[in-house]
Amino acid sequence: MALIIDDSCINCDMCEPECPNEAITMGEEVYEIDPALCTECVGHYDKPTCVSVCPIDCIDPDPEHKESQDELLIKYARLTGK
Repeated sequence: MALIIDDSCINCDMCEPECPNEAITMGEEVYEIDPALCTECVGHYDKPTCVSVCPIDCIDPDPEHKESQDELLIKYARLTGK
């Protein structure tokens, strides 16, 4: 499933440069994750890098965008051409 950044985000700028899919951008108030681009780093890394670098743990699974590992791999292949 895609990830979501909750409103406790402090805009520390740690997550955005870590995203290999460029799914994280600055929203109106806090950073946002585009679910069409988020693969939870499947195909890139063992775990989501944005979650690893977030100092306040404000990145969670997005319950509105549930995807299996297989679906995330398919999305990764589509996004990267691999």
